[in-house]
Amino acid sequence: MKNIVIFGAPGSGKGTQSDKIVEKYGFKHISTGDVLRDEIKNGTELGKTAKEYIDNGQLIPDSLMIDILASVYDSFGKVEGVIFDGFPRTIPQAEALKSMLAERNTEVSVMLDLEVPEEELMDRLIKRGQISGRADDNEETIKKRLTVYHNQTSPLIDWYKADGKYTYIKGTGALDTIFADICDAIDKA
Repeated sequence: MKNIVIFGAPGSGKGTQSDKIVEKYGFKHISTGDVLRDEIKNGTELGKTAKEYIDNGQLIPDSLMIDILASVYDSFGKVEGVIFDGFPRTIPQAEALKSMLAERNTEVSVMLDLEVPEEELMDRLIKRGQISGRADDNEETIKKRLTVYHNQTSPLIDWYKADGKYTYIKGTGALDTIFADICDAIDKA
């Protein structure tokens, strides 16, 4: 079984590329953003708590996210692979994910880092907000999210490099070219 961490700033194409990976490889996809949006939409206690953090451009507490991920992961049963999209976002989360997977006698196979220049990220997210109506895709919240990403999340690059799992993926250009680079990295993992 392959466990893939798809990584990148908000708007880098993680969801789009994850859909393509699912289609080609049959992997399951855990998007923490989608899981949280479902909880918010359903008005659960977790959803209400998560909404407060998200509305302020902040990250969800680690213990909450690990519990959610473990539950979703375990619900898949025996599968070819799982894509973690939007998690981990901090080094403590990466360590918690590593422990959670080790308890299940598995590990992260590869971390795919979709790199996109910040100006393009802003453009993509503003357009996505106009199309989808997502409340967190407005300029003020996007700037907060990118600041959080650079301060708290980008240190994961060095962590995964040290763990021998890091792969750089150029996140700009033709979707099929980006996907071909991703497939190459998955096949080598």
